[in-house]
Amino acid sequence: MHQHVKHFYQFGPFHLELTDRTLLRDGQFVPLTPKAYETLLVLVESGGRILDKEELLQKIWPDTFVEEVSLAKKISVLRKTLGEDLAHPYIETIPRRGYRFVASVQEVRQEGKDQYPGIETPSLPELEARQPLESETRLANPRPSPATISRAAWGAQLLRIRRFWPAALLGVAFVAAVAFWQSVWSPRSQSTSQFRAVPLTSFQGREWQAAFSPSGNQIAFMWDGPQGDNPDIYIKLLGDETPLRLTTNPSADSKPAWSPDGNFIAFLRQSAEGSAFYLIPALGGAERKLADISPYRIPSLGNSPYFSPDGKYLAIPDKSTAEQPMSLFLLSLETGEKRRLTSPSAGNGDHYPAFSPDGKTLAFVRVGSWSTGDLYVVPVAGGESRRLTFDSLTISGLAWTSDSREILFSSRRGGSTVNLWRMPAAGGPPRRVDTIGKDVVSPAVSLQGDRLAYTQTLDDMNIWRVELDSSRRGKPAVELIASTFSDHGPDYSPDGSSIVFASGRSGGDGIWVCTSDGSAPRLLFDCGPYVTGTPRWSPDGRWIAYDSRSGSAGNPDIYLVSANGGQPRRLTTDTAEDVVPSWSRDGRSLYFGSTRSGSMQIWKAPIGGGTAVQITRDGGFECFESPDGKHLYYTKGRGSPGIWRVSLDGGEERLITDHHQAGLWRYWRVVDEGIYFDSATKAGSLLEFFSFATAQVSDVARLAKGLGRHAPGLAVSPDGRSILYAQVDQSGSDLIMAEGFR
Repeated sequence: MHQHVKHFYQFGPFHLELTDRTLLRDGQFVPLTPKAYETLLVLVESGGRILDKEELLQKIWPDTFVEEVSLAKKISVLRKTLGEDLAHPYIETIPRRGYRFVASVQEVRQEGKDQYPGIETPSLPELEARQPLESETRLANPRPSPATISRAAWGAQLLRIRRFWPAALLGVAFVAAVAFWQSVWSPRSQSTSQFRAVPLTSFQGREWQAAFSPSGNQIAFMWDGPQGDNPDIYIKLLGDETPLRLTTNPSADSKPAWSPDGNFIAFLRQSAEGSAFYLIPALGGAERKLADISPYRIPSLGNSPYFSPDGKYLAIPDKSTAEQPMSLFLLSLETGEKRRLTSPSAGNGDHYPAFSPDGKTLAFVRVGSWSTGDLYVVPVAGGESRRLTFDSLTISGLAWTSDSREILFSSRRGGSTVNLWRMPAAGGPPRRVDTIGKDVVSPAVSLQGDRLAYTQTLDDMNIWRVELDSSRRGKPAVELIASTFSDHGPDYSPDGSSIVFASGRSGGDGIWVCTSDGSAPRLLFDCGPYVTGTPRWSPDGRWIAYDSRSGSAGNPDIYLVSANGGQPRRLTTDTAEDVVPSWSRDGRSLYFGSTRSGSMQIWKAPIGGGTAVQITRDGGFECFESPDGKHLYYTKGRGSPGIWRVSLDGGEERLITDHHQAGLWRYWRVVDEGIYFDSATKAGSLLEFFSFATAQVSDVARLAKGLGRHAPGLAVSPDGRSILYAQVDQSGSDLIMAEGFR
């Protein structure tokens, strides 16, 4: 046996290994991309001194030109990976300068013996050469654009793989023998969670919804491109960085699935004209439409549709009328006929269908309202659906193990972040896959059963402030409320001294209060894994209204909590969706969006109890009462831009403005003289003002980054001098693969 020196840094529960370039937490492997590891190493080795951003960029990307956002993304990933919080920080941000590692670090060197005598392991450069490279622009010898690789070149790569397939089989047999020896004779732990996670992609933008080819050596996935502007379908050989782009349509393409013979890929296309499933050859070529379906509104997280193992059917969601919830159908690829498998009675219906590898069972998610759902299974031959989970939480994709015995699924169980869980298909308690990190969606398992792919997401939303001059022109924005979790939904107290906001920084979704300068944050309460938000301060400053999915049925309701904290009180108890509260000017009632009439409309209910009354008739989602109490201004929700007005004494509902799709996103507020709103233009995010007096729109401020599109994010101070908004400071996702999964 050979002697070797084990060199690592120790801080808290972590060991940063220099010998094999890995990070361990309490002895368990923690997945990091190569650049994230290098960033952490530079910080740890700095001895606690402040590292300027330019110095960090030069050390981490010495031969590469990158923007500061790449560094900020790596820092955010590290903070989430290390699990730091306000009480136990590891990395400190030095405003306008850089970063500093603040935890106590101990350097350790130990002599030891090789674990497997006689087995030669690859060197560090060899291992790194097999990793996908970071997707920055190289100063010299740039790689070809992933979107321009030819089908001929891709076919040549496949031919090389097939030519060396016998040698690959011998290598697989050798690895299997070593794995068997280790599982039988090695004294190490035999936990089923011991596997190594490596990045599959690290491109700019978002990559998600990985799907393994039948052979297990390729993946299909969805990528919105370097500019994040057009989701398309790509395929990629494992171990090769450059993918092949299959679709180029300007519409959004998602949910790729391989045919069992590996020759075709099915996918979903969504556009203003409608939604439909298509089929395309795996090496590119002419597309064929399989079926039109009802408009698809569920977020594109789960990796479906799914082929039946015999290749004859595709499991798809669809419905016969607009009023029905989505059901699951088996689509015949030969005849185009659909056979209904499920019939949900309410809610948003059934989504994310997944065939078991033996072809006998279909697993799926029954979605009650947005961000709530449970796992179900149904026999493919027909029969009653059976419910497996009972907590009505977000599920963001699922996959079967290769033996058809267990189901893996992404869920918010246990907190505000999405983690990977597994449970028996026959039923039983789910258990978390501990060695997989948080913010994990869209799992996929190879048919061979030894590879797990998933999407690691990064979304960090913080609250910024824009001060206004006397002419309503915004000064440069400053960051006001920030953490490594999403902070959103700000609202000023009536006296302007405090701010309420929603955040996941406590471990679950919670409502927080801080001073107007962003200091002294205080948790009012924590709703755990249940999606909670839209906090709104009452006119007298005593109460805060909010919406939450924490009810037993999983549907959202409106709640009230004292501004001083305490036990929340549930205001609405209807089985429909009740969301996005706002106060009447007298503080006696709350407006909210509700589906209790069959479609989303604005309703009003007294806070002391009593019957709710419907305000709008032609659609309504979020609203604010005018300062004089005479009118209600409202939006109609996703897909319906424009801000509308109706008299509270009754009358016609009238469009006020749809300039730059005003009101399409949840960034708008009504003041005495008009309406502030954010609009998404080709040039970026723009804060604008609509004047009641002139009916004209004027620019207020150009915002540096994108805003959070699914959470409320705009508030105006009582004196009208400042505006708060929630901004997405880091956003992206990468595909990760766990080798040796079982």
